[in-house]
Amino acid sequence: MLLIKVGGRTINMEMEKFLTALAGKDPVPGGGGAAALVGSLAVALGAMVGNLTTGKKKYAQYQQEIENILEQLNSDLWEIYNYIEKDAIAFAPLAEAYKIPKDEPGREEVLEKVTLEAARVPLELTRRLSGLVPILEALEEKGSRLAISDVAVAASCLATAMESAVMNIYINTGSLQNKELAEELNKEARELVADGVGRCRKVYEKILEQLV
Repeated sequence: MLLIKVGGRTINMEMEKFLTALAGKDPVPGGGGAAALVGSLAVALGAMVGNLTTGKKKYAQYQQEIENILEQLNSDLWEIYNYIEKDAIAFAPLAEAYKIPKDEPGREEVLEKVTLEAARVPLELTRRLSGLVPILEALEEKGSRLAISDVAVAASCLATAMESAVMNIYINTGSLQNKELAEELNKEARELVADGVGRCRKVYEKILEQLV
């Protein structure tokens, strides 16, 4: 159990069960859940920077934009976090399908259906994560300078989350019989990551230059 002391308060962070399960031999939770967790950390850090910026006279000219950012991030936080469960739910039928005897009629059709769903969930997550990139770009420019390093950490987490999420797309599309559809999903994933990760790296590098 992780306990964090903040301003005289002790916050109980319920991560022990998740990490224990992640470290175990069961395939769920796995890489997809880890990607969602890292993505939610990026969202939370962005929200923290927004909260440290809002209401400050020094950033009054950005107040409305910061409020809009906070509204979006507060909504996105748990939606991204919930992909830990969504990924597990999507993978469970695939794990069961692999247990179907290879000579059983209809096995290939079942596998194709559940494999496709297991690929689509991390693709959905990647799309959601991609939508957060402009927010971190805005916070790098308009967020509190006292928390600018946290924007860099958020950018690093977001890039990692996107790179991680697409691995769970590729591992599944590689098993699809419909190769045309597989390439379509892979192409979207590659484009999202190339753009999003590249922009996150730029945010990180810009902040790094300011700090060292």
